[in-house]
Amino acid sequence: MMTMRLSDLIFNSPIKKVEGNAELMVSGIAFDSREVGEGNVFVAVSGRTSDGHRFISQAITKGAVAVVCEQLPDDLKNDVCYVVTENSAFTLARMSSSFFGHPSSKLRLIGVTGTNGKTTVATLLYQLFMRAGYPSGLLSTVENRINNSVVQATHTTPDALSLNRLLARMVDEGCSYAFMEVSSHALDQFRVTGLNFAGAIFTNLTHDHLDYHGTFAQYRDAKKLFFDMLGSGAFALVNNDDRNASFMVQNTKAAIYTYGLTTEADFRAKILENSFGGLILRINEAEVHSPMVGSFNASNLIGVFAAAVLGGMAKHEAITGISSLTGAEGRFELIRSSSGITGIVDYAHTPDALENVLETINAIRSHNETLITVAGAGGDRDRSKRPEMARVAAMLSNKLILTSDNPRSEKPEEIIAEMRKGVEPQHYSRLLAITDRREAIRTAVALAKPGDIILVAGKGHEKYQEIMGVKHPFDDKVELTESLNNR
Repeated sequence: MMTMRLSDLIFNSPIKKVEGNAELMVSGIAFDSREVGEGNVFVAVSGRTSDGHRFISQAITKGAVAVVCEQLPDDLKNDVCYVVTENSAFTLARMSSSFFGHPSSKLRLIGVTGTNGKTTVATLLYQLFMRAGYPSGLLSTVENRINNSVVQATHTTPDALSLNRLLARMVDEGCSYAFMEVSSHALDQFRVTGLNFAGAIFTNLTHDHLDYHGTFAQYRDAKKLFFDMLGSGAFALVNNDDRNASFMVQNTKAAIYTYGLTTEADFRAKILENSFGGLILRINEAEVHSPMVGSFNASNLIGVFAAAVLGGMAKHEAITGISSLTGAEGRFELIRSSSGITGIVDYAHTPDALENVLETINAIRSHNETLITVAGAGGDRDRSKRPEMARVAAMLSNKLILTSDNPRSEKPEEIIAEMRKGVEPQHYSRLLAITDRREAIRTAVALAKPGDIILVAGKGHEKYQEIMGVKHPFDDKVELTESLNNR
């Protein structure tokens, strides 16, 4: 069993006061009182929905020998060491890195932040380096990987303790690189504090997560924290096609590089061909074919190329490898059937992402066919994006079926009603509302004719639908495939 002296564990953390013996040995860290083990240190974190300070006594009962908190409890136990810190979440992250031996310093850790493209860029980098023979890890919304082993993902960015545990496993299993998504929530909650990033990538910034951050400016500022924390030995790579690129890096100590399709940049690509068969790009005067589709994926690919080169891969090796990359599950995933109907499943769950996907389809198709979109919006999340998503979908589709996504604790009918408010009057005739998502997908298939295109947006890789706190098995790809095959 791993043990560590408490004084070493809290070194370099913002400690205000210590009550008790800080030289004691601890066997582990826990911030959930239900997971406390004998000899652990319990970190009382104040969250949005619960306050760990309320569970200090339960943690001690379960075997905690030390407590890290922002406020001392009224009843102090003689045999427990209490450490008062300015910020428990920040201190938890520092402690987690120390306990696992600072694993992020023992490999090249490259993070990706932005509204759209995080999963794709992180996944493509992982694929590229693995296929080139570099043992690598992946931390993403879809899945976590340690070399070829899959570790289930529950959050875009895991909590600080789980994150350092995973990175330590990667180091133990010989990984020389790790690629991870870095969410705005993770930055705001200090989950990546104390990590040593070799590089950071900014993809883009659009409307999302305002239910959490409150304003777009606060959301943008949370993303910027990633670049503020980089060291002078790291690289900061930003998408120069996005107007927020320069803002992200204005205070960074890292070396700044840019990539883009439409603006002057250090790394540039040009789209030569864009079809359902894939992309042909010019990168560094070389023509590269990719099975991926759309200008947004062209942007992702040039970002991947740039990060690979900055991360130590030779340019010719990166160019060669990019042509075989296939992208992340549920991101513009094509489903073909004998019916002649083209199905597309995509994770697009913001107005900008949905617009990107639909504009990509419209740029490729002949317009002699019908484009049918099935889309919804998640419950208990940013409500302001609901009408805008429906407005965009109705404007860029021939038919739109509004349906349930992950309603969570909300009534799906009420979410759909909010979405409908965004549809402009001239597009009312294109609109259907079918609450049951399975029935909505089946209806789209029933309405389609050979040659038509069906986009099912919003859930992508997810294998469930969350309704009133219960996750029910549901897979857009499976539902659409079955419906197309049963026509």
